[in-house]
Amino acid sequence: MKRILICCLLAFTCMSAVQAQETKKEKVKEHISNHFKPYGFIRNYFSVDTRENVAGTGDLFNYLPKDNNWNQTEAEAAASGVAREDLNAQTTMRFLSLTTRLGLDISGYRWGRTNFGGKIETDFYAGLTGSTGTAQLRLRQAYLTLSWDSLRMSGDALARVSLQMGQAWHPLAADLPDVISLNSGAPFNPFSRTPQIKMDAQLGKYFTLTASALWQMQYTSAGPEGASANYLKYAYTPEAYLGLSFHPNTNVLLRAGVDILSIAPRHTGTVLNTQGQEVKVKVSDRITTFSPFLYMQYKHKDFSLKAKTVFAQAGEHMNLNGGYGISRICEDGSWEYTPTRNSSSWISMTYGRQVKGILFAGYVRNFGTIDALATDAAGNIQGFYFSKNSFTNLNRLLRLSPTILVTWGKFQLGAEYEITSAQYGKDLKASNGLAETDLHWVTNHKVQLMTKFNF
Repeated sequence: MKRILICCLLAFTCMSAVQAQETKKEKVKEHISNHFKPYGFIRNYFSVDTRENVAGTGDLFNYLPKDNNWNQTEAEAAASGVAREDLNAQTTMRFLSLTTRLGLDISGYRWGRTNFGGKIETDFYAGLTGSTGTAQLRLRQAYLTLSWDSLRMSGDALARVSLQMGQAWHPLAADLPDVISLNSGAPFNPFSRTPQIKMDAQLGKYFTLTASALWQMQYTSAGPEGASANYLKYAYTPEAYLGLSFHPNTNVLLRAGVDILSIAPRHTGTVLNTQGQEVKVKVSDRITTFSPFLYMQYKHKDFSLKAKTVFAQAGEHMNLNGGYGISRICEDGSWEYTPTRNSSSWISMTYGRQVKGILFAGYVRNFGTIDALATDAAGNIQGFYFSKNSFTNLNRLLRLSPTILVTWGKFQLGAEYEITSAQYGKDLKASNGLAETDLHWVTNHKVQLMTKFNF
């Protein structure tokens, strides 16, 4: 009897341990499901272009068509008997899956009145040269969030404040047009994800104030050393953004803001000593730019309308067409600078649900530099630092892109036709930073198919 009792006690203990283990597993599963939400997609692009383009990300991230590249002049062709050809008028094709994405949203943690959350997002962009190589995992976004709800304002009004810290979309780039192309509307729309500290304060029912302090990482300013974050590093002042959003109802959103960037293109320069020799000295070079923007959005049932316009000074750090140049070389070894002015605008419309029609239109206009560019004794421009994804002789840029997107559950199939025309000129003028002679247009026709499985 004693043995039977012992056996029963051991069996009960084992069953209790198993039940406790199962309960612990269920609690862990419940915790994960309540706080962690993985997401992502498998995406493939197949595209054909009729012209050589400035492009990145395996040539899928298309900016604009390249200017004519004639193999010889008309006179040389007449004398040589060889046909004159534009070497950039080349048809190309590609098929890549490197934009497949993995992400994790974290939410639901709370301590006192503070809510905690975060996001980690990655894809396989890195590791390619053109369309060649092995795609490697790279960081897209990684940030934490803190938020406080129902903060008392004056009277009965309440405010909600959130703080975001880490790598995230630039506030000027966050409102994206509805396109399936990987470029997300660039260079008509700013495109940048960057380290930042961003504060959103929802003031009452209709207004949200946004302020950000930003750094540079993947998307950087141009300068004497090429594209680099060092110009911001030696300026020791972060990029700043201030914006106000108005959302009177769920259908309408209006937003206005300004981006302020102050960089130091050089921190050392040279002066001549009494013997006529160059001596390296510290300099306080600096250029400060202001880029305001307006955005509107209207949604009703299956219809959506979005539009944005940005008037950027420089703006190359946000993948916009632009840059800056030297306006004056000073005796103390320092330089003064002048930025370009560039208007970038777009509008996108969508209609439908399972079968959705999308239309995107964009326009870029280069207004040149604010001040004249410095020249040497021979009249050569001393320094003009421009976007790596554009050209100093670009005057205008147009894009029209109709798209059909079909959705079956988690699977999507898209077909897009993108026509992009660029107006180039010759003889860049120091007086305004524009090339306004021999104006001519070049056009690229892009046909693109996309498959996407969301999970």
